[in-house]
Amino acid sequence: MPAGTDDPISPAAEPTASAAPHPTYSLVVVSNRLPVEIEVADDGTESWRTSPGGLVTALEPMMRSSDGAWVGWPGIADRTFEPFENDGISIVPVRLGASELEEYYEGFSNDTIWPLYHDVIAPPRFHREWWEAYVRVNRRFADAAASAAAPGATVWVHDYQLQLVPRMLRDARPDLVIGFFNHIPFPPYGIYAQLPWRKQILDGLLGADLIGFQRLADAGNFSRAVRRLYGYPTRGVAIDVPAPEGTHRRVIAKHFPISIDAAAYEELARRPEIQERARQIREDLGNPKTIMLGVDRLDYTKGIAHRIKAFGELLADGSLSVEDVTLVQVASPSRERVGPYIALRDEIELAVGRLNGDFSTISHTAISYHHHGYPREEMVALYLAADVMLVTALRDGMNLVAKEYVAVRFDRDGVLVLSEFAGAADELKQAVLINPHDIDGVKAAILRAVAMPRQERLRRMRALRRKVFDNDVAAWSSSFLRTLTEGAAVRPGIPDTLTGALKDLSRADNILVALDFDGTLAPHVDKPEDARAVPGTREAVQRLLDLEGVRVAFVSGRALVSLQHVSQPQTGVLLTGSHGIEVQLDTPDIKLELDTPELEQLADLARVLERISGSIDGTWIERKPAGLALHTRLATPRNAAAAQKTAREELGALLPGLTVRDGKDVIEFAVRSSTKGDALERLRRHTGADRVFYAGDDTTDEDAFAVLQPGDVGLKIGAGDSLAGYRVRGPEDVPLVLGLIADQRAAVAAEREAAAGA
Repeated sequence: MPAGTDDPISPAAEPTASAAPHPTYSLVVVSNRLPVEIEVADDGTESWRTSPGGLVTALEPMMRSSDGAWVGWPGIADRTFEPFENDGISIVPVRLGASELEEYYEGFSNDTIWPLYHDVIAPPRFHREWWEAYVRVNRRFADAAASAAAPGATVWVHDYQLQLVPRMLRDARPDLVIGFFNHIPFPPYGIYAQLPWRKQILDGLLGADLIGFQRLADAGNFSRAVRRLYGYPTRGVAIDVPAPEGTHRRVIAKHFPISIDAAAYEELARRPEIQERARQIREDLGNPKTIMLGVDRLDYTKGIAHRIKAFGELLADGSLSVEDVTLVQVASPSRERVGPYIALRDEIELAVGRLNGDFSTISHTAISYHHHGYPREEMVALYLAADVMLVTALRDGMNLVAKEYVAVRFDRDGVLVLSEFAGAADELKQAVLINPHDIDGVKAAILRAVAMPRQERLRRMRALRRKVFDNDVAAWSSSFLRTLTEGAAVRPGIPDTLTGALKDLSRADNILVALDFDGTLAPHVDKPEDARAVPGTREAVQRLLDLEGVRVAFVSGRALVSLQHVSQPQTGVLLTGSHGIEVQLDTPDIKLELDTPELEQLADLARVLERISGSIDGTWIERKPAGLALHTRLATPRNAAAAQKTAREELGALLPGLTVRDGKDVIEFAVRSSTKGDALERLRRHTGADRVFYAGDDTTDEDAFAVLQPGDVGLKIGAGDSLAGYRVRGPEDVPLVLGLIADQRAAVAAEREAAAGA
């Protein structure tokens, strides 16, 4: 394939492994680096030790419990290592040569993709030989993952170095459930479009079932790029990607902000020896009134020069003095063979030297600068010693240093000054937020942080700590994997057993085809009003309506007016909303009557739920004619559980007669009792159906599955326990099922007509 063209990556670029060697694993994590590094003892013997890091901490427990393997480069060039086990995790090393590291890693990954994805703070370089190495190395990682994955396994690919791996895996192993997480930003289209291989990268990522991003804006940037370059339909977080044989595959592009093991950081901070080390650090710095701290990789995206400039101007104009305030700057080495990083180090060290020469005294240094890394224990001591944490990133996917500082401050003290261009700013809104390009604004924020009253510091830090501990790294990983496996664990296509059951169903004189809407005909979206049925649904429903002896109904928990808005039903479709409390059956009128006590209960219900939702981020209220629903889809798992628990307890005491239903990321309270099972029974009576087909996706649909009779067919959409006898992977499969019913019903009609003619 000619480099620089807009053709997708050819799956035939290199041969893939034809047979998967044993052993294989049900969960495979793929990242550029393995979670282990080699140690060489004094006698020359080598051993492996686990690398510190949040990703390792998050995934270790589930990898051990689910027979997992980790695929990656071991950190040493031009050496081959056989797979081995380390601390309960199977390790699958991938060999990389020195020239490949130079072209694939230092070149394309870190001198093309990194600056491009970070808003071109430094100019990216585009070299065809780098791209060719990137394709070649991604193929090697994909081959290793495909060989390690058991049939139907879940494979989770990480970060910008491996953006082609999902598509390569999809082509080689369509049975796999594939997730990808991008740990850095994804740029707006105007910037992304500069990449000569822009379509190939998108195609590589779209091989995944779920693509995770740090920020909502990053996920939106990705979806917009897909629309511009491929024209694929996008709706909410869902992207419809063409699949073989004219079908579509649904890809979810959604934000999952990464975090840290907050409890582990606090545990370290509470150790007496680390607290003593923090006191020693303050003493070694001359016991200034205020210690400000910056902790970064030495990278042009971190805004280190901006913070040094702001601090220098504050010293120069007398707003701060070195006797009162010291800045500690830890700048750990990064990509020291890449030209822009070499220049950056020279620039930072020159600025530090100049500022120290101008303002330091014999007993006080303006900036204590450290160009090396520290072990975690020393970093925790530094966080404890620092009164103000400066995070001035010009562009950052997340910035976990900000979260580490907050987790360590069990004393509830300290001030976080945080760039609004770091992903952490989306969550840590009680920090002092800054635009690092605005030097005067940075100076004002530093002065505000230094002079902030204790009560305000405590109030802000309490709120920050709640956010960090509620959204720790375990919640992040479990949320991603739950979203991935719930949507993709069922294999695509229509099972042969379902085809046979539908053939029998089609022979009944009168058939009712009843369908849930959200999650069945339409994918779940963050905003309920944005839900729309997947392509092909309307045509399939119309085919059924045109057949004699077939009725179609939509059965929803939505209010009927809302259901009409999102489903836009054809004439002849029967409607039931609010779990059967509202009906529209062959009349233009919606039937619902509430008495005075029920209306009073409805007002009390609204008051309680509005108060709960107003106090918990990511929750919202949906009003229904006979009740309300508390949605928690956008909340963290911990916040969602807390909101539902509080609502259940308070309303249970205040209004004990309410009907309570648990759904997928929603809990509903109704003043009048009815279920989808009741709705389906009413529809059966109204239509006189001999057989019923019902399709649904969540726990509220189980009431409908429970009332199905022998000869009826229940279809579960997605994974999870169910009373339904059959299941398909997602809403994109439902039009195919409806089309199959129409085909078989038409064939039955043709047979009967032929028999009558004979």
